[in-house]
Amino acid sequence: MKISYNELARFVPNLRMTGRKHLLHVGCGSAPKERLPECFRTGDWNEIRVDIDPAVKPDIVADLTDMSMVRSGTIDAVWSSHSLEHLEDYQVPTALVEFRRVLRPGGFALITTPDLEFVAKLVSEGKGDGVLYTSPAGPITPLDMMFGHKKSIANGNHYMAHRTGFTAQRLKTKLANAGFSEVRVLPGKSYDLWAVAVAGAAATNPVPTPAGVGVR
Repeated sequence: MKISYNELARFVPNLRMTGRKHLLHVGCGSAPKERLPECFRTGDWNEIRVDIDPAVKPDIVADLTDMSMVRSGTIDAVWSSHSLEHLEDYQVPTALVEFRRVLRPGGFALITTPDLEFVAKLVSEGKGDGVLYTSPAGPITPLDMMFGHKKSIANGNHYMAHRTGFTAQRLKTKLANAGFSEVRVLPGKSYDLWAVAVAGAAATNPVPTPAGVGVR
């Protein structure tokens, strides 16, 4: 499942604003620009790549639970593709508050993550080892989506392990609790969820940032 520009713009009017905009791509891995959602591939988006793994050469090396080097209220959109499930479950609320903190009022987070309800159904039907799709890392099974890509983990990339999971309702509740003013979660017709969360008024008690560091 993918979300189109027009589908997103109906929910996020700020998407249609012209001028230079900042996209914070969190948990970017080695994904090339061509794999960004359609809405972020126009020339007015400046992609800022964030990842905990320095080997993927991000612009910022950081954990999603502490992006204090990015100034509060300076980002127009946060893009998170299959990154939240790599956090420990107790870290998820902190990460979502960080997503909310860095966004300008009216900015939004676009998040996709495995649909645990759909994946669990496949596992319960004995299809856990069947190939769902082939990614740049190789074939992906329902058990990979539940616990992390086993081949990558076996090769020593322990960042690829999954430590939590989400259903549509659980992800919606987590985003609402993080302070987003509007949240819409679209259950995937296959194995993924898509969530759009819009930031309202400026976040309170923003994390202080050293002078001269982060996005201006």
